[in-house]
Amino acid sequence: MAEISISNKDWERVKIKVQRKYNHLTDAQLNYTEGQEDALITNLMHLVNRNREYVVFTLKKALVNIDNNRL
Repeated sequence: MAEISISNKDWERVKIKVQRKYNHLTDAQLNYTEGQEDALITNLMHLVNRNREYVVFTLKKALVNIDNNRL
């Protein structure tokens, strides 16, 4: 079970933040389906070469300040 829950609506905003931080990532690489948080986390771990804790922390940080453009 994933440590976070992301709706499709929130993911669109979070994806923009992730792409700003990691500008080499494409929309296709950041494909996400609601309820598939574990798959998203695993995919991001490989794409940004970071551990699970870092990826989860980054996503949580993006969700806390969803209206802010900073990550």
